[in-house]
Amino acid sequence: MKFFATLAATAAIAFSAAAAAAPLLTPAQLDALKSDSAVRVVDIRPVAEYSAGHIAGAVSAPYGQWRGPADNAGKVPALDKLTALVRSLGLNEATHAVVVSSGADSTDFGASARVYWTLKYLGLNNLSILNGGLKAWTDAGLPQDQAATQVAASQYTPVLNTAIMADQDQVLAQVGNPKTQLIDARPAAFFKGQTKVPAAKTAGTIQGAVNLENSKWFKPGTSIFVSTDEARKIAASSLPETADETISFCNTGHWAATDWFALSEVLGQKNVKLYPASIVEWTQSAKALPMDNVPGRGTQILNDLKNLVGKVTS
Repeated sequence: MKFFATLAATAAIAFSAAAAAAPLLTPAQLDALKSDSAVRVVDIRPVAEYSAGHIAGAVSAPYGQWRGPADNAGKVPALDKLTALVRSLGLNEATHAVVVSSGADSTDFGASARVYWTLKYLGLNNLSILNGGLKAWTDAGLPQDQAATQVAASQYTPVLNTAIMADQDQVLAQVGNPKTQLIDARPAAFFKGQTKVPAAKTAGTIQGAVNLENSKWFKPGTSIFVSTDEARKIAASSLPETADETISFCNTGHWAATDWFALSEVLGQKNVKLYPASIVEWTQSAKALPMDNVPGRGTQILNDLKNLVGKVTS
């Protein structure tokens, strides 16, 4: 009996350690871990970039596979599609999944954060992101491989973690609630209603939201996330009010995933949610939903013309 008790205790400790994976890994930390059979590096770059060079043992799962339909890429894909994808990568509860993007800039980091969030939404908890992406790995002089990695499929069955997701009705119910913090992760021009993405029917932000630009969390000009102490200062200066619940959104749940990751995973704040379909869904609603910073009709037309001219000349 003593043997089995000891075995159970050892397993519990191992599980606890696995569940406590750091949300961010440096290239050196990942290099030390990647030979562990329980570690699965998930490369979300385009196939051509993966084929040109990747971390040895990494599996390819381009970011587009994690996104929704053309009318709103922020929508969570169908559960059967995501289940098949996770299984094809050999992921299960025992796997330590490390998400790797290109590391081009802060916007690129949003792809890693959105995939991380999706995996957590599917019930996987042993997750990390390579801080700085493959660029940081390359800059560190670490080796790459060109051979495509094949892994055995898992039989993982998702157990949805709905506590980290907010849908349109849930967001609407929290508008005006002083105990809920709505965070717009987009650049200021979007928040102020000076520009919009084509799929959004109108410019502006959700009523009562505050602006916390996703780019604030990074060392200038990089996709390298700042230290925890620096992140804590950013949160304190940008979000001076405390809240019982926080909901992050953007245009299509990409930039917003970075704000969610920073507050929930790096800073350990409780009850932080992502509204994945974000402003595109909000403005496409059949009924007008409450918004701030919505420009007048004439201003909207003028802004649309400016954006169109900018696209033509760029």
